Amino acid sequence: MWFRNLLVYRLTQDISFDAERLEAALAGKPARPCASQELTTYGFVAPFGKGEDAPLVHASQDFLLIAARKEERLLPSSVVKDALKEKVEEIETAQMRKVYKKEREQLKDEIIQAFLPRAFIRRSQTFAAIAPKLGLILVNSASTRRAEDLLSTLREALGSLPVRPLSVKVAPSATLTDWVKAQQAAPDFTVLDECELRDTHEDGGVVRCKRQDLTSDEIQLHLSTGKQVTQLALAWQDKLSFVLDDKLVIKRLRFEDLLTEQAEQDGGDDALAQQDASFTLMMLTFSEFLPALFEALGGEEIPQGI
Repeated sequence: MWFRNLLVYRLTQDISFDAERLEAALAGKPARPCASQELTTYGFVAPFGKGEDAPLVHASQDFLLIAARKEERLLPSSVVKDALKEKVEEIETAQMRKVYKKEREQLKDEIIQAFLPRAFIRRSQTFAAIAPKLGLILVNSASTRRAEDLLSTLREALGSLPVRPLSVKVAPSATLTDWVKAQQAAPDFTVLDECELRDTHEDGGVVRCKRQDLTSDEIQLHLSTGKQVTQLALAWQDKLSFVLDDKLVIKRLRFEDLLTEQAEQDGGDDALAQQDASFTLMMLTFSEFLPALFEALGGEEIPQGI
């Protein structure tokens, strides 16, 4: 249970996240299979374990873990398009008349309904951790759409969820650019060997560097011409490495062996205990890492009126 990506959301009001009440709320929005004529369903599942008895909320110390599952029927647009074209040609040939837009749309709907029961099913799962004392919700995804799907469904289950994406006072790209220019990041942070440079002008170019010495003259030349660092690989202490972009999306999180080995030791031989140990250790690490990161980026921005 190690998050691989991270989107951070700030709770804008104090909310009591009682595990039992949250469990009851999520039970009102359970994940379920798609019916024969449904394109998609979305609901909550147990983050650990399987079966009806597995809880929808995993609580450990001051942290809560939840998971949502999306199930969707895959119906390629090209298949529908080809079937519609064939049907239209059949009607126009047999009835010697033109099939216009309104009838085409009706035919398309009929084709979709006929194909749906035979469509392939795809399932995807999204995890989120709630840290009430930190006032944060952390979603294990780099996709804001996936995160918003989970948060909006959680809002429906709870009745309200005052939350917004966390932001910082200084544009992240400005800070990341300064770090690469100075060849040094904030204390406890280390610049690694990967970045993305983007020209700020409209239709400007993009340079992506991997396994590159970012202190080189070549990189510094790009910066001197006005390019901004919009993505940068970093390490924090000796605990984790990640890629941060200018939207504050944390990608490709990697926890160092020191942490994963400690979780294995704490969890013992039981699989669920292993998951609990890794989740707890991950969240304790985030409790130190995230405040340090936001402070290094200029401090969290608190909108007026909040």
